[in-house]
Amino acid sequence: MDTATTYKTKVTAAFNGAAATYDRLGVEFFTPMGRRLVQRADPRPGQHVLDVGCGLGATLLPAATQIGPSGHALGIDIAEAMIDQAGREAERQGIGNVELRVMDGEHPDLPARSFDLVLGSYSVIFLPDARAALARYADLLRDGGRIAFTSPVFSRDTFPFLPPLFSRWIPMSLLQHLPPAWHPEQLHRQLHSWLEDPADLEAALDRAGFTAVDIADESVEMTAASGEAWVDWSHTQGMRLLWQHLPADEAAALRARLIAELDALREQDGPIRIDVPVRYVTATLAR
Repeated sequence: MDTATTYKTKVTAAFNGAAATYDRLGVEFFTPMGRRLVQRADPRPGQHVLDVGCGLGATLLPAATQIGPSGHALGIDIAEAMIDQAGREAERQGIGNVELRVMDGEHPDLPARSFDLVLGSYSVIFLPDARAALARYADLLRDGGRIAFTSPVFSRDTFPFLPPLFSRWIPMSLLQHLPPAWHPEQLHRQLHSWLEDPADLEAALDRAGFTAVDIADESVEMTAASGEAWVDWSHTQGMRLLWQHLPADEAAALRARLIAELDALREQDGPIRIDVPVRYVTATLAR
């Protein structure tokens, strides 16, 4: 099994296992980030939208609402359990213009020129070869179509899924327990090489066939009911891969430290509030 396949197998298993509680344990982050991405992408009534790595629908469902019943929103995710849960959420909200499919977002098996907008919130950029995937998304767009996605604002000393302040609490040495594809040096090669510098990101989009690139860094307020709630929630998102691979004693020590540090940020009995820098990227198909 090659590295990319192993990577996807582990990610699929992690998110299948987390789907029932993903983004539902007293922490708000992906939902407000998804809503803001839709605001910036501004899909129009009647358009056809593709959401890559749709998860439970934090971006997909607001987009589907905005394009209205005459539009069509397709959400794809590599984790079958995420697709099942997103379907239930769409039904619960009464959103009927949504279609959901289990699919590898890096190689979407979809007709050319069938979408007006491709979305990807904290998903597209983590594909093993995201830059090559950008050109495939360009092929899926109609003339004048657009892409919009989010990314962490990277720095060399932070773990991609976490706010910068966590670098003070999580020793980089712990990351060596991760699968090889998630070791810091590999992540730097995969992610920082084209996402850290806006000029490199713009160049990657240009090579993929996009123009009119707009890159804006904004803060999304992450809120958590308590330190314990945040740590429990972290088992449902990208950090789950770290928890799964830590030795039991190191996991217990890290859990205790994170709970203590996070609870120290609370004001009396109020929630924890952390500003997380998020990069919003939009671009238009050149043809």
